[in-house]
Amino acid sequence: MAKQYNSDVEALNDLVVNYGKLRNEIGKVIIGQDEVVRDVIISIFSQGHCLLVGVPGLAKTLLVNTIARVLGLSYNRIQFTPDLMPSDIIGTEILDDNRHFKFIIGPLFANIILEDEINRTPPKTQAALLEAMQERAVTAAGKRYELDKPFFVLATQNPIEQEGTYPLPEAQLDRFMFNVMLDYPTFEQEVQVVKNTTSEYNPDLAKIISGEEILYFQQLIRRIPIPDNVLNYAVNLSTKSRPNTPNATTMVNNYLSWGAGPRASQFLVVGAKCHAAFNGKYSPDIEDVKAVAPAILRHRIVKNYKAEAENISVEQIIESLL
Repeated sequence: MAKQYNSDVEALNDLVVNYGKLRNEIGKVIIGQDEVVRDVIISIFSQGHCLLVGVPGLAKTLLVNTIARVLGLSYNRIQFTPDLMPSDIIGTEILDDNRHFKFIIGPLFANIILEDEINRTPPKTQAALLEAMQERAVTAAGKRYELDKPFFVLATQNPIEQEGTYPLPEAQLDRFMFNVMLDYPTFEQEVQVVKNTTSEYNPDLAKIISGEEILYFQQLIRRIPIPDNVLNYAVNLSTKSRPNTPNATTMVNNYLSWGAGPRASQFLVVGAKCHAAFNGKYSPDIEDVKAVAPAILRHRIVKNYKAEAENISVEQIIESLL
């Protein structure tokens, strides 16, 4: 059961303590990648989903496995391939011994789902994920099945090898709260990684928060008040990214063909609330919005041909917006 608190302030103080414990436990396995770990945890507590983009071997699978263990949540990994069908992930109906149809659940029925190389599966299967990510439910043979709560999707994508892939549609990309870019570790971090993984090092990980407590903290974060100027800043950040609109900047008009939609504004606000809560603040400020903005806007703005020709990056455009 979730712990009983006398006030939201007491609950927020406890959330800060639990966040620190989470970081410490995850740090026993994941070396470095501090911002990646922070963003994944923020997306979980913000009821969002996360897309991890990085070359193979950067511990994407290990990260989500470790987070599932310290949160005490059920976890399934789905390897996406070109022949994967919707029934392979949702589940399927079979005839039992009494000749009655019985629904056998698929791997989507877990708290944390790792969708490995999500862009390797065809659009038909990607469409089945849309409902699960947005509605927290799936439909099979005309019947709706609720997914486990909390429900969190962490998908990975290889940015280098694009042969035999199916680019994610904008509608599905927009369902992800964060697009997190993973980089190579530093020399010192890689030495520690190699040392840990080539020995018998196998740390015991404590379960820090239960599923019920996560659901409570998700609602708590949404109750955090936000000043009007911070709310306006978040919405303005999204509207400035839309070319040929009144708020658009010169750089946006020159280099973007599409900007962030209203869902970006929603994620900026709830992400800023969560970032503030993790840092012991009872209300977010503009710096909290800026902290989560790059990962929220990165996959929601589309460059035009002029930006490609002049080698203007998405990061440069986001920096100009901030």
